[in-house]
Parts: sequence; C-alpha cells; structure tokens
Amino acid sequence: MSARRRPGRLEHLVAWGLKNADVLAAVLVALVVAVLEIFGDSLPEDVTSGAILSVLCLLAVSHTVERVRQPAAVKEALAGTERALHDIAMIRSLHGGEVGQALEQARRETTRWQFKGGTGTYLRAVTLPELLRATRLRRFRLTVAVEIIDPREERVCAQYAHFRQTFARRDAEPWTTDRTRKEAYATVLAAYYYRSRFRQTLDIGVHLSAAVPTLRFDLSDRCLVITQDDDRRENFLVDQGKPLYLYYETELLESRRHATPVDLSPEVPLSEEPTVDEVRNLFEELGMPLPVTYTDPDVAEIAVKALNAPDPYGR
Repeated sequence: MSARRRPGRLEHLVAWGLKNADVLAAVLVALVVAVLEIFGDSLPEDVTSGAILSVLCLLAVSHTVERVRQPAAVKEALAGTERALHDIAMIRSLHGGEVGQALEQARRETTRWQFKGGTGTYLRAVTLPELLRATRLRRFRLTVAVEIIDPREERVCAQYAHFRQTFARRDAEPWTTDRTRKEAYATVLAAYYYRSRFRQTLDIGVHLSAAVPTLRFDLSDRCLVITQDDDRRENFLVDQGKPLYLYYETELLESRRHATPVDLSPEVPLSEEPTVDEVRNLFEELGMPLPVTYTDPDVAEIAVKALNAPDPYGR
C-alpha cells in the first residue's frame, strides 16, 4: 500500500487563501484604491468612499464568519470558566470557631464519616461521641473509617510530635513522641470500645499509616472539612458533590488501601471503665501489644485519653 502523500506548500497556501478569502478581498480592494490614488489620477470622492465602505464591510463579514466557525470552542471556554468560578465559590475558608460549627453541621444526619489525621484526638473526644448520640436518636446505621499514624512506628511518632510542637501554643501540653504514641493507641482503643457497644448501629474501621500527615480531613455526607494544626492558618470547607470533594473522597479511600488495617473482630471483654489488664489484653489480641516499657499508669492514661478526653480546642 502506498504511503499517503503529504500536502505540499502550494496546497497549504491555497487552503489558507480559501479559508481567509474574505480578508484577502478586503486587502485587495484597499490596495487597488491606494495604488490608483498614488500613481493615477485622483479618484472621484464617491468611488473612494465606496471602496472604504467595501473594505470595512468585508472586514466585518470576516469577523462574523470567524465567530460562526468556532461557536463550540467559545461556548466551551465560557462554560469552563463558569464551572471554575462556581467551584471556587463552593470552597469556603474557616477561621476560629467556624471550624467547630462546620464540623457540628457536618455531623447532622450523616450516615458516614471518614477521618484522616495524626492521632485522632478530636475524633474520639468529640466526633465519635456526638455521632453515636445522633445515631441513637435517629436510629440509623453509621459507617466510620479512620486513618491515623501507626503508634508502633516510633520514628513516625517522633516526626509527627516534632511537627505538632512546631505549631503548638506555649501554654499547651507539649507534643512528645510518648504523647503521640499514647494518643494514637487511645484512638484504637476508643474505636474498639464503641464498636463493641454499638454493633447494631456502628460499623467502624481503623487503618494505621507510616506517613506523617500535615492536614486533617473529616468527610461526611454533607461536606469535607480540611483543618490544620496551626490555628493561625486557614481551614477549608468543600460542599458535597463538588470536584474537590469527590477527589478527596477517592484520595482517602486510596490512602487507607495503602495503610495497615486493624482487625477489630476479636471478642475481648471491656468494662464500662476498662482496667489496665483489660487494655493490655485487648492490644495483645489485636496483634499490636503495648510497649514493654509501659507501666500501669501509662496504660491507665491511654484508657482515660480514649474515653474521657477533653475537647482539645475547648469548643
């Protein structure tokens, strides 16, 4: 089969001329008039005026034809700009107390909650208890997916502690590697505790990550709230259904797929106020035993953080 012959330069020139015939005609008329005016006798005024009008008319036709040639491109550009402006308008900045209000509204009537962050302090202190309270009132099933740092990874805990301490207030409790590990263990304990008591209405899963997060993500049926550890910086809210919401919904799912899941299925009895021995036994059964250096007061501290943690933001 013979190869297709590429169009020659002459063919390109002819094609360009046909496409721009209206412009060429205007230029030709203008040139003829100009040459006659320069090298010939003066043209009658009505002829010159008519020629000028012809040129203007041809240019107007050329402009109109060009707009007709590309209506789809123009419409697509305008639609893209409109979508971009609309999406930007749906990303709202949050400051101070607005974060707590946004999270409170997000908890209303949602059937699912996805969290990704460092140790989940606010999650177990406020989010989980409030979600479960709403679940009991409205009698619906709640699905919760949690991703936090792995407390068994001392290096990761040290890096996260350093990151948090960089932005911590001077009067706040210092972030250390030990505190970070205990906070993360406490979130696992809280997840198991609530799961064991609300089996009919709560489906909760915990994943442990070896990566240090710099942002926190709380995603509900209503919106996505993105917060930072530095309360002097902006936080953000994205309404459900917007491109950024859908993107992060997928991102959170993929992130959990690359994290280590905690098997919360073992049947381990826990008291209303779990004892030190019960907590130690639970983590043994979960396949993530507590460090041998942890004393009984250390384990008791984890239990308190899990079920009686104060609101870290005092809201």
